Amino acid sequence: MDKEMSLKNRDRLIQLGITISTFRKYRGLSQEQLAERASVSRSLISSIEAAGIAKSFSLEVFYNIADALEIDPATLLSAPAQFDNLLKQNT
Repeated sequence: MDKEMSLKNRDRLIQLGITISTFRKYRGLSQEQLAERASVSRSLISSIEAAGIAKSFSLEVFYNIADALEIDPATLLSAPAQFDNLLKQNT
C-alpha cells in the first residue's frame, strides 16, 4: 500500500480542517478550548486547521472533535458541499 496521500484525500483533509475551524469559531471556542474538550493537544488542533496542510488523524480524534463541537460527525463531512450549494444559490 502506498503511504503517499492521494490529491483527492489531501483536498478532503484540508477542507475538513477548514470546516472544523469554521464550526469552532462559530461555537466561540479557542483552539485550546476545543483541544481540551476533545482530549487532544492544541498543537494537533492547530495542525488539523492549518490552511493548505493535510493532516491525517484517527477516527477517534474525529469523533472527539465532533462531540466537542456538539455536532454530528456526518455534518462535518457534508458541510463543505452544503456551503458550496449555499454559495451557488446566492449568485
